[in-house]
This record gives sequence, C-alpha cells and structure tokens, in this order.
Amino acid sequence: MDLHPHWGPTWTGSTLKIGDWHLGTKKLPDLHKVEKTNQDRDAIFDRWGHEFRRGVMEKLGVDLLVISVPSHMYMYWTGDFGVEFARVTNDEFAKYVDEDPAHFQWWAHVPMHAPEEAAAELERAVEMGAVGFSSGGSNFGGLNLHSLELDVLWAKAAELDVPIFVHGYNHSVAWGDHADDDPFDTTTVLGMCYDEASAFWHLIKGGVLDRFPTLRFYITHAGGFVPYQLLRIAEMDTTMAPEAVNEKPLLDYMPNFWFDPQIHDAGTRKAMVELIGVDRLVYGTNFMGSDQIDFDLTDGIGLSDEDREKIKSGNAIELLKLEDRVAAAR
Repeated sequence: MDLHPHWGPTWTGSTLKIGDWHLGTKKLPDLHKVEKTNQDRDAIFDRWGHEFRRGVMEKLGVDLLVISVPSHMYMYWTGDFGVEFARVTNDEFAKYVDEDPAHFQWWAHVPMHAPEEAAAELERAVEMGAVGFSSGGSNFGGLNLHSLELDVLWAKAAELDVPIFVHGYNHSVAWGDHADDDPFDTTTVLGMCYDEASAFWHLIKGGVLDRFPTLRFYITHAGGFVPYQLLRIAEMDTTMAPEAVNEKPLLDYMPNFWFDPQIHDAGTRKAMVELIGVDRLVYGTNFMGSDQIDFDLTDGIGLSDEDREKIKSGNAIELLKLEDRVAAAR
C-alpha cells in the first residue's frame, strides 16, 4: 500500500483509492463507522491476515485458498509503476504463502502492459512458488490478449507449463479525472463479465492458441457469459470476424479452458455443468469479494459424489499441479 504518490493504492476514509478512483462497496458497512484512517487500515488489514482468513475458510469448507491480486490493482495503466507494483506484490505473496503453505498458494501478478518485463517477472514468480499468473481480460495499456507483443509472455507460460487465471477488471479505475463517472459500478458488476468473455473470444480468434496450443486458461465468474452463449459464439465464429486467424473451429479450443461454477442459482449452475462438463470446472467463490459464494456450489445440481469432488478439488489439483505441494505442506 502507498507505494506511489498518485496511484497508491491507499485507504482513504473507509474505502480503497487508486489514482482518482474509489471503491464503492456495501460489503463491509462496519468499516464506515471507523473514523480514524489508521483504525480503518488496521481493520481491513486484519481481514487479510492468515488467522481471519482461515476462520472464514473453515466456515465455507475451504481447505486451501489460491490468492491473487485484486483486479482493481492490476495497474496495467500506470506505466513503469505497474512493473514495480508487480514485483512488490509477488514478493509479498511469496512471504504470505510461505508462512502457511498448507492453506494458501498464489497466482503471480505480472505487468502485462510491459510484455518483456511480464515474462521475466513470471519466471521469477514461478521460481518463488507461484502456481501460474492472473490476468485481466482486455486492455493492457493498449494491448489485448491476442496482440503479438504478448507472445513473449505466452511463450514463457508455455515453457514453464503454468496456467493463467482470467479475472476481468473494472476499466473505470483507469479513467483519470472521470474515474468515478461509472453509474452504479457498471464496469464492475457487468463489465468484468464482459471482459472475461472478451478474453475467451480474443484468445481464440487472435490465434494465441494456435501459436501456443498447450496454454491453459481458467476463467472466473463462470466464464463471464461464455457458457450461456457458447453455441451462438461458435456459430458466429463461422459467419463473422473475417480478420480472425484461428485455424480450427471455435469449439475445438475448449480443452484449453476451465471455468468456475460461481453462479448464485442452482438452475444456471446445472445448465453450465450440462454444457461445459464437470472436467472443465474448478471451484471458485471470489473469497471475501463483493459476490462471494457462501454455500456449496455443487449442491442441488444432480452431481454424483465423484463429480462433486472433481469440481471441489480434483480438477484444481490437476490444473495447478498441487499434488506435491499439498503433500509436502501437510
């Protein structure tokens, strides 16, 4: 926190401030009753500590949590500071996880707006123990996931054989003086899901998965809206976007993707399971976030015990290669 005079990130009043942007939240109303900034900081930092998190994890039935940088803090829009912030974040994550590897692992944060530096930082982070790295869905300082400049990062990810966690970000955080001109937090509530669906489309249509066919992507928020429009998207693959360079039909790339079933109603989760299949689903709750799931995502959708365990642990252990880490930590 407070690494940059403008970008921060910092706590002001009772919320997070990054540049000119403020986090709007009703999630922690008790913090608004705290008047002094230092008390406010202490309250929120306590919630990030191991003990507090383990307590919440126990209530949710979560044995191991893979942490990542909040998407508000990707810092793709901050130039050189974004490179520095990635290094600091990864150093802090490595220390955090080393204190309790039985309950915590981590996704690296890399400065995707600076591809050469991102590739180098990914290698450094994996050497320190990161299971892979997290990414927004679009707009990395003017670059997008299919931009050829990012091939140096994809090549490094393929070489290291690590997965990529896609979590959209609220683009209003980079709007400068207009950062708070985002009625009803639309770029968060709706925009993040669009960002994630955009990632799926651009990775395929831009040829990333043809150039690097072993890459594995895990897209949160149930894939944005990919699973619910998948067959329409596949049809449009054959009729639109003549500038696309993908070499295969869109559905042939599905083995490169995993999704979580982080949906609040059982009916939609059941439909997702039927369309995507249990082998492509990795459990995710947006732990302590604004749309955290507080119940078992595998309940009420007609799964066998074997399939439930695939979604709740088996697929994640395989995707993130956690077998040896979990065994060593315990």
